[in-house]
Amino acid sequence: MKADFFKYQAQTTPHPLAMEISHAKGSYIYDTNNKKYLDFVAGVSACPLGHNHPKVINAIKTQLDSYMHVMVYGEYIQKPAVELTKLLAKQLPESLEKTYLTNSGTEAIEGALKLAKRATGRSEIIAANKAYHGSTMGALSVMGYEYRKQAFRPLLPDVKFINFNSEEDFEQITTKTACVILETIQGGAGFIEPKDGYLEKVQKQCNKVGALLILDEIQPGIGRTGKLFGFENYNCIPDILVTGKGLGGGMPIGAFTASSKLMNLLQDNPKLAHITTFGGHPVIAASALATLKEITESNLMQNALEKEKLFRTLLVHPLISEIRGIGLMLAIVTPSEIITNSLILKCQNRGLILFWLLFEPKAVRITPPLTISNSEIINGCQIIIEVLDEIHLK
Repeated sequence: MKADFFKYQAQTTPHPLAMEISHAKGSYIYDTNNKKYLDFVAGVSACPLGHNHPKVINAIKTQLDSYMHVMVYGEYIQKPAVELTKLLAKQLPESLEKTYLTNSGTEAIEGALKLAKRATGRSEIIAANKAYHGSTMGALSVMGYEYRKQAFRPLLPDVKFINFNSEEDFEQITTKTACVILETIQGGAGFIEPKDGYLEKVQKQCNKVGALLILDEIQPGIGRTGKLFGFENYNCIPDILVTGKGLGGGMPIGAFTASSKLMNLLQDNPKLAHITTFGGHPVIAASALATLKEITESNLMQNALEKEKLFRTLLVHPLISEIRGIGLMLAIVTPSEIITNSLILKCQNRGLILFWLLFEPKAVRITPPLTISNSEIINGCQIIIEVLDEIHLK
């Protein structure tokens, strides 16, 4: 299987982890040697209820027995998609009332950028340095990291970059600006939170010049920060909200949400302004609906903040420079890239899954399922401390 993996399946790096998976359940992933790994990553925040959650699996199986794909998005009334978008609207501020379902977060970013241009009649887009919004051409254009996009130019024109948390850059947001797109919490940059009312101030500047604010909640969203969406922590409501990852409960999904007035612009002039074949797929929508119900009807969001405190209490070590983030969106920062790499790889050998962040080589991702238990957190943190002790002694 490993030889076929490298021969037939396209790779994203020269040295993938190449763990051969047998099955997964709860907070654990099992390889084909039946070794179990405690999962502190949750599919890069995509499995908020852990692996094979019974309510999600039952929803998928029930929908499979009824129908799968029947028509391109938006033509037929399909109960899972309708109920999902209705539940999202009930959980969001009134101005975020209509949702377009897509296949992935990056596709949702594309739709959001198109909607902003259509609504304002402007072409300029402002994004943040060290931002990551996906890898398709539009999303790549608003990535604030030149090394990762230099090989694919030319990209979208009229894209400018500001520094996250810098109010001095607000002067770049003008009447030429269609939208400002920001991650609510910068993910790839190392889980950087907005400070001193930054998002609220960006929103005020956007309102002043008639630009739209797009917030990318693909990572912070779906309960990970103690709220259903990260922006709820920062006194800011975006014009367009983008989500993905955790919404699907382990299935591929994306979504962008705005007011009816904005979203209705995609219906006409031109018609079919944004189309997708598999967006809103009934099986995936059923999985997302079950996931969203479980998170909003349980104590998982509130418990995420208590679990954050437990992580911060346990992860104290000379080689931990700081812990960034909120809730169960946390990043350990070590003194060097070498220490970070060693920690991640050694922990995997010990049966604990950690992972990197895109643009901050000293950071270690900790984004476990929201369902992780306190005892599992204690066990995983013990492995981290033991490995750091070994590295420190060397």
